[in-house]
Amino acid sequence: MATRGSAPSIRPVRAAGQRFFTALGTRAVADPIEPGLHIVATPIGNLGDVTLRALATLAAADAILAEDTRISSRLTNRYEIATPLIAYHEHNAAQSRPRILERLSEGQALALISDAGTPLISDPGYKLVAEAVAAGISVFSLPGPSAVLTALTLSGLPTDRFFFEGFLPHRSAARRERANALARIPATLIFYEAPSRLAESLADLAMELGPRPAAVARELTKVFEETRRGDLAGLAAEYAAAAPPKGEIVIVVGPPSAAPILEADALDREILTALEALSVKDAAAAVAARTGLPRREVYGRTLQLAGERR
Repeated sequence: MATRGSAPSIRPVRAAGQRFFTALGTRAVADPIEPGLHIVATPIGNLGDVTLRALATLAAADAILAEDTRISSRLTNRYEIATPLIAYHEHNAAQSRPRILERLSEGQALALISDAGTPLISDPGYKLVAEAVAAGISVFSLPGPSAVLTALTLSGLPTDRFFFEGFLPHRSAARRERANALARIPATLIFYEAPSRLAESLADLAMELGPRPAAVARELTKVFEETRRGDLAGLAAEYAAAAPPKGEIVIVVGPPSAAPILEADALDREILTALEALSVKDAAAAVAARTGLPRREVYGRTLQLAGERR
């Protein structure tokens, strides 16, 4: 037994053939937990990344709310957790929430997990948490794996300020419009993207954001984990020249340059110089990339100056 001032004793406990540890005196992995909604982060790939607290909570909960019970059962089977899994996803959330809230109000302890990583990040958990809070139900959050933070730390880009956008629109025009709206945010940008749209999305980001440094992180914590770094245009060309990659993808884009804001006269000189060799569209894109100004704003002024030159 540990004495006052000494390090706590540790003993091994086995679960599904995997060794993990718990403090001496813990009676079982499934010790009781408090009633309420427990938001539990789960591994994004490597099942060994699950926390001891997450395992104990999942084992002790009355039920586990999961996006896809087939995916989540890999984790529960691995650690011999017998807690029943209940499907809770974007297609049944509206119908399922009243019954879930009823169970919570009755004093049950329910665990909310996503297919991978931290719940509520690009999944339907937000509304459930909001309604639980509004109903006065206790909510607990168990931190753990996150693809957003994992990719950010691997990117080699500034980490002091970042903006998570989630998935960009599927269509190029809408995607470029959204990228343009994000252009002046003074932070590293983080996106999720599907493999089939990766090359096109990188090209659209390059068009709207200019030659910013970026990183593409794929299959994080899994066997074929990969992170490629470069500028947006270079990465776009690289992925366009090959078959679409496989797996979950996170794009991380560096913040805009700290170039000083141009006065109107200085901007006009930049545009007029560019118009001597380029079309209106290309001149606007070049000046926007060079100055960090929103492309739409520069394009409007470029059109105006081009019309005045006629």
